[in-house]
Amino acid sequence: MGASGGSDASYGDNLPIAAFATTPGRSALTLIRCSGKGAPELAAKVFSLPEKLLQAAGNTIVHGWIVAANNGKEKIDEVLVSVFRSPKSYTGEDGLDISCHGGGAAGSGVMAALRAAGFRDALPGEFTFRAFMNGKLDLTRCESVMELVSAKTDSGRRHAVYRLSGVLENEINEIKKSLVHALSGAEIFLDYSEDEISMDSDEAAGRLPGQQLVWEALARLQKLAQSWRRERLYQEGILAVIAGRPNAGKSSLFNLLLNEERSIVTEIPGTTRDWIEAWISIEGIPVRLADTAGLRESLDPVEKIGVERSRDLLEAAELVLYLIDGTAGFTAEDRAFIGEFRQTERGRIPLLLLWNKADIAPLSPETVPAIAAGTLISVSAKTGKGIAELASAIAGAITAAIAGAAGQAQTADTAAGVSTGIVQTAAIGTARQKNLVAAAAAALEEALRLAEKEEPLDIIAPLLREAVNALGEITGEVSTADILEEMFSNFCVGK
Repeated sequence: MGASGGSDASYGDNLPIAAFATTPGRSALTLIRCSGKGAPELAAKVFSLPEKLLQAAGNTIVHGWIVAANNGKEKIDEVLVSVFRSPKSYTGEDGLDISCHGGGAAGSGVMAALRAAGFRDALPGEFTFRAFMNGKLDLTRCESVMELVSAKTDSGRRHAVYRLSGVLENEINEIKKSLVHALSGAEIFLDYSEDEISMDSDEAAGRLPGQQLVWEALARLQKLAQSWRRERLYQEGILAVIAGRPNAGKSSLFNLLLNEERSIVTEIPGTTRDWIEAWISIEGIPVRLADTAGLRESLDPVEKIGVERSRDLLEAAELVLYLIDGTAGFTAEDRAFIGEFRQTERGRIPLLLLWNKADIAPLSPETVPAIAAGTLISVSAKTGKGIAELASAIAGAITAAIAGAAGQAQTADTAAGVSTGIVQTAAIGTARQKNLVAAAAAALEEALRLAEKEEPLDIIAPLLREAVNALGEITGEVSTADILEEMFSNFCVGK
């Protein structure tokens, strides 16, 4: 498997590798990870106590100095070396974790010594790649490693840990086992004549041995497919755009939700000339919150550009928080925006209407137009009134959108999963897994359709094999060098 970027390094060469596992900089410690056959022997060349390192048992720590490779006298940094012995290590190989002092110079000096000793720089994701190749992790758990590194909220972390523990791998393997049983039955009937072997009446009618197993496998795959939108939510979050007329309090609400002063707030309408964004967590859901310029017609060329950019951002939004200035009440512009939003394709996106400045202009139900009746949330971006209710409404809107997209009513499990971030069943975590689950489900649907039409087994059995292979790709039982290189090249170096 060749490496990218014109380097001679290869994911499959098994040479001893080293890489920073932490980002060098101003910190207490820097961690450098090493792995590969002969890694302890190479590291001993640049360690002040080589025999002590070579004799160290697995899962022990050795204290000493990294020294220059040329003479062994120049001390580079005082370190702690954690020793791991094959196969009881992350990669399944002999490995070392070297804890250096923080700062760029110390870590760079240690890395230079390791290179001189014979280590090569690790490729992105190469440690996890080796863990996969040595049977320590399947591909679903490998992918969960990067999910864990990229998690934006504690809920996202829990979802990644759930997959890292092997729950998805176990579910895929159980489904595949059922399909292999059905496939083996079909192939037996293809190898022998009907006179030599018998099938029960139900199987004979459907022309597919183990047909009930195939139906059950399809149902489980469909459940996995429905989990994708929820899992993507916890990984990538949603784009929530705050919109409204100038001086409605958008920037104040933005700052309140962030709990910091990021947007300029004045009483002068049109202060925000462009949109600004930041990540927040609302009930465990990562939300990319964007504060936009006030929506109005303007002759000011700079403000006009800001308004146009705000409208473009609204087109990409997955949730819109529209503020009504409580001191001004509903204006013609407010009514026009709400009406146009709900009458276009954007109407499928959750729209939360907020009556702002409720501390000085309380909401009066009789003044609410029919277009907004029953949907207003009363808030004060100045005092924080109604913010807890707003957070619950955002989480509820996202939950409803997920349930609707899955074509099913919102269930107690779905609601609990979104509000707590705890998933009780296996779920898919990457687009690769989603596509392969969809491919397996499509093959089973076609196989069952043909079985209902009593088509020959010799055109049904290959569809079962196609589904089995797709499931094998999910866990990595079936894989190619190109697919693996593409997948692991997107990992962090040092993972």
